[in-house]
Amino acid sequence: MQQQLDAYCAHLRSERQVSPHTLQAYRRDLDKVLGFCEKQQVRSWTDLDVQGLRSMIARLHQQGQSSRSLARLLSAVRGLYHYLNREGLCDHDPANGLAPPKGERRLPKTLDTDRALQLLDGAVEDDFLAHRDQAMLELFYSCGLRLSELTSLNLEQLDLADGLVQVLGKGSKTRVLPVGKKAREALALWLPLRALSNPPDGALFVSQKGRRLGPRAIQLRVKTAGERELGQNLHPHMLRHSFASHLLESSQDLRAVQELLGHSDIKTTQIYTHLDFQHLAAVYDSAHPRAKRNKGGEQ
Repeated sequence: MQQQLDAYCAHLRSERQVSPHTLQAYRRDLDKVLGFCEKQQVRSWTDLDVQGLRSMIARLHQQGQSSRSLARLLSAVRGLYHYLNREGLCDHDPANGLAPPKGERRLPKTLDTDRALQLLDGAVEDDFLAHRDQAMLELFYSCGLRLSELTSLNLEQLDLADGLVQVLGKGSKTRVLPVGKKAREALALWLPLRALSNPPDGALFVSQKGRRLGPRAIQLRVKTAGERELGQNLHPHMLRHSFASHLLESSQDLRAVQELLGHSDIKTTQIYTHLDFQHLAAVYDSAHPRAKRNKGGEQ
């Protein structure tokens, strides 16, 4: 088993030309599988079956291995068995059909409504960078845009008169979104300054030299605004999460929020219902007489 594992790693290094980091990760995961086989007296790769591999995954999960780590291990096993089958050394794949245990889904971080207004309602200096950054922040929060969607926006996709913007989302799917009043006002102040930079293409957000802003530059500007106005770390997706959470909290219309976010599966949008419940639970705990706890911790 060790010799065949060594041969597979040599194949990854020479034929597949994977990076040293990837090779090290595959080797580490497959060494775990090899160690498990030795303890279970599995003497060849052909003897490792689905039940045995499932038992190993369950044991590692109980020991604290994350779902992501176990998914990577299963991927390494599939790669090994693809190689063994191709070389005629085996005729099955014990990882076929196996999936790692589902891990806890982390709730996205959001700004509450007051913090969002604090970020956007501060004084804006009358210069190129300040008006551009304010327009970006307002559009992120007004429309719930992904970073990639805002980065790729062109002037022709924006209709200020009707308050609409056409966005190219994941899978090259387009959607038309309403643009709020505050965002339209910020954009109206930005567009004349944008024109002064003589952009060579139709990019909506550009540098002072007229070049389209890239994702990293936009992330840095959002981060700077968060530190300046809120004293905290801020990133574009937090504004998208805040948009979704605040809209769902007010409207309770999950399908509408799904359409606005451009989610293909409503299950992706449902995470915001958990955020909404957390808010309701916090209000209940702070306001309902029967929910209050005394200082001694007794109920």
